[in-house]
Amino acid sequence: MRKSKHTEEQIVAILKEIESGCSVLEVSRKHNVQAQTIYRWREKYGRMQGSDVKKLKSLEDENARLKRMVANMALENEAMKDLIQ
Repeated sequence: MRKSKHTEEQIVAILKEIESGCSVLEVSRKHNVQAQTIYRWREKYGRMQGSDVKKLKSLEDENARLKRMVANMALENEAMKDLIQ
């Protein structure tokens, strides 16, 4: 997936602008993003604060690390089974 040119903190700030009363079209023009992107961000980040976004990012990183560990362990387990047979 393509990496966003906006950080999570910037996305939360953009969503806060909309909550403060600006229209989605105004904000999308101001920040040079499509309205559909803003709706997708709203769905993902909803009512998060800046600290919540940092926690989410750290949990996603930890989850990815743990998935890699499980995959490596499964490969080692298969290799051991093949070696025993």
